Formats: sequence, structure tokens, C-alpha cells
Amino acid sequence: MIFKLAHLEGIKAGEITLAFRKWKKPTVRKGSRIKTAIAVIEISDISEISLEEITNSAAVKAGFESLEKLLETLNTINEGTIYKIEVRYYSEDPRIALREHTDLTEKDFQLLKNKLERLDKYCKEGRWTLAVLKAIHDNPKLRAADLAVKMNKEKDGLKINIRKLKNLGLTISHEVGYTISPMGELALKRLSMND
Repeated sequence: MIFKLAHLEGIKAGEITLAFRKWKKPTVRKGSRIKTAIAVIEISDISEISLEEITNSAAVKAGFESLEKLLETLNTINEGTIYKIEVRYYSEDPRIALREHTDLTEKDFQLLKNKLERLDKYCKEGRWTLAVLKAIHDNPKLRAADLAVKMNKEKDGLKINIRKLKNLGLTISHEVGYTISPMGELALKRLSMND
């Protein structure tokens, strides 16, 4: 489940407590916790709802200025059931602290290197981690679609791989594109020396 940055900030501040999505099948369930760009968000409840049941007040609680604006967003998707999702801030994203970790010991670096090698080993395309880190480093905040073209990769697969790097604290997702984290910069420098 993806949230716009403004909505994430509203959830974190307690100003946004609802989300609405149109899905063929729900991608979250009650009690799920989602790591997002700025925090871990918890799904307190999820239920089906019709367009007619959505109120202006509910639209505002979902971060929209009016019911009309929410309906415009929902109507961009042709098929699916509408879900009303109760959301709340759960905790800081643990990856934020991780990505600021720049005093890697040799042991820390070897553990990270082993994780990257494992990602490379179990990918059908072969080694990709260093190439993706270098591409993001050289093209900060470039849209995923454009980065995929530059790398001659399929966009959705590339986004999944970048998420794997983000889970290790190496990249930062922005409203548009990605950058290398401080730890990612350090790791990239050391990996490039060994490559």
C-alpha cells in the first residue's frame, strides 16, 4: 500500500486517520504494519464501502480537501471494490536510523557485503546490487521509469530490487526517485574499491 508523502506526514501527525483504495483484492489486512518512507503505519481496520457511503468528513480524514477530490482519485481506477482503511502512526521507520549508520566496522561491512552477495546470487539476472547503487548515485531523484530505461531494466523489477536495498538502509525513496543514503554512500565506496 503506497501513500503520498503529504498523507504520511498527516498520519504521523495524527491528522489523517483514514485511507480509501479501490482494489480487486485487498493488499493489507487488519493489524498489518507497513514500512513507509517516513514511518511504520498500522492498519487498524479495513472494510468494504460504497461510493455513496463516503462522507465529506471521511474524505477530509483521509487527507483530501473534499469528497469530490477523493472521488476523482478513486474514479481513476476502473475496476475494483472500494475499501475504507483506518490507519495510524505506529513507530519510526527502523530503516531511517539504519541508513544514517556510517561508522561501519569491518564486521558490519562484511555482513552487509554478504547480504548483497546473497541478493545477487539468488537473482535470475545475476549481479545487480552494485550496478543499481551506482545508477542511483549517478542519477539522484530520477523517476523509476527513467532509471529503468537508463539501466535497460524492467521498471517493476527494478523497484522491487531498490526496495531490497532500502531495507538494508542503502537507499532513500523520495516522492519522485531515489537517492543513496549516507550508509549507502559509504558502502558504495568500499564495494567499488573491491569490485
